[in-house]
Amino acid sequence: MHIVAFVTQKGGAGKSTLASNVAVAARKAGERVFVCDLDPLQSLVKWSRARKALDVPAEHMPAEKLGRALAQLEREGVTLVIVDTPASDTPQADEAIRAADLCVIPARPNTLDIWASETTLAKVRASGKAFAFLLNQCPPAQQSARVARGAQALQEMGALLAPMVSTRVDYQEAVRLGLGVVELNPKGAAAREMATLWGAIGARLRDKASATDGRAAAEPARLPYQDFFEQAVRASGVYADFVNTLLRFSRPQTRPTAADPDGAAPEKRRRIS
Repeated sequence: MHIVAFVTQKGGAGKSTLASNVAVAARKAGERVFVCDLDPLQSLVKWSRARKALDVPAEHMPAEKLGRALAQLEREGVTLVIVDTPASDTPQADEAIRAADLCVIPARPNTLDIWASETTLAKVRASGKAFAFLLNQCPPAQQSARVARGAQALQEMGALLAPMVSTRVDYQEAVRLGLGVVELNPKGAAAREMATLWGAIGARLRDKASATDGRAAAEPARLPYQDFFEQAVRASGVYADFVNTLLRFSRPQTRPTAADPDGAAPEKRRRIS
């Protein structure tokens, strides 16, 4: 059984919307899914009631009962647990991080979310858990080809999950009806995003399982996130700098030359815009 926790200390980053849609996408892909709602607001419990179906059950529980609940779910044959957490530094979030196989940290491309993500990241890394960022509620008009290419490079390194999730009406309508976007509009752009996102999360979980079984698994690049946050929040174009700064840290070092004393090829110094 795999456990995925959506965690961030910033409200409005879209944890519950993402969690419900990933749960449905995973169910459609054949997983037996259960949603643990640790948020006192119980947003996903309300979503489950609106769903009027039993294929993706959701239950609210206090943090101290999560461990026992997970053990019971595994005995019952559940293959994937999605854990939603409050938007604050709480015992619920701490317990979700401790239990998770993968912590997904959603962030909107703005300065306040980046600040909040820094705090969340520090806690996740201290726990030794696997993690990945997920850019959410991205304005489609800003996703230029160059930004998309940069994000793809970061996804391949393990710093970001694919895809960058755009702001779309389908997400809000699906939540209102107790659905996932893969059910609401199976051929829509939002449905494609969620199918791709579940594919990326599933690949991370399989890699982790392979490593646990003693088989070789690719280790994502480790990036100096502290420097990234400090620089990105000073930038006026935070969206592009979210990708830009991580890319700069990921580029291989080359030997300095007289023409390029900093040691970076001219084409590698271009910024995403």
